[in-house]
Amino acid sequence: MAKTVAVLNQKGGVGKTTTAVNLAACVGAKGKKVLLVDIDPQGNSTSGFGIDKRAIKVSSYDVLVGNNKAKDAVIHTEFQGVDLMVSNMNLAGAELEIIDIKNRESLLKNALAAVWEEYDYIFLDCPPSLGLITLNALTASDSFLVPIQCEYYALEGLSQLMATVRNIKRLYNPYIELEGVLLTMYDGRLNLTQQVVEEVKKFFPKKVYSTTIPRNVRLSEAPSFGQPIIYFDRRSKGAEAYIDFTEEFLSKQNRR
Repeated sequence: MAKTVAVLNQKGGVGKTTTAVNLAACVGAKGKKVLLVDIDPQGNSTSGFGIDKRAIKVSSYDVLVGNNKAKDAVIHTEFQGVDLMVSNMNLAGAELEIIDIKNRESLLKNALAAVWEEYDYIFLDCPPSLGLITLNALTASDSFLVPIQCEYYALEGLSQLMATVRNIKRLYNPYIELEGVLLTMYDGRLNLTQQVVEEVKKFFPKKVYSTTIPRNVRLSEAPSFGQPIIYFDRRSKGAEAYIDFTEEFLSKQNRR
């Protein structure tokens, strides 16, 4: 059965989708079978794997509202080991449509149950909010991974995120745990970066990955070419960082 990991931070622009795409690609390249579930209405994970969102017939929206089964929205990508449940802007209206459904917090969990046995890992790229879609992701997940950018407002909103997780743990998913915290947009030359790192480590003791993700032009360019960084430019600093992070992520799994 797959381990399911939600990648989330309700603050946008922190490298959440970049992390979801490149972790999925790197884990797949290590010989694992991976499903990346794009449940962000912006659909950036979908385009990050070179899928034309305008051509999508069935998406994670259709799965969430019950129109289709999970496998109907899954595309086999051209990248080793990675399947993708695609998304587009249709998902933006899903929260209003499911708000009155009984057990609405478990819709994604119930849908993914049909494909759990087919994968080693399922990564969920969540929207930058703490609404019903993110609630579904956390209810469906074994753990959650938080990318945090090394900037002034890094910890803003994280207390709210952790309070939300505590409520979900109490009400819907008693088994969910913090997978870890990944520092992104890292520049070790800046005093501010070191201050942020210290604060994050105080906030999440023993949960911060030693690998950090630097600011990197090639990492920023890769999505526009529809390729994860290890396929776009494997020798770049960004690719090296995500390869190292993947090694660290997998080393902490008892299923390696």
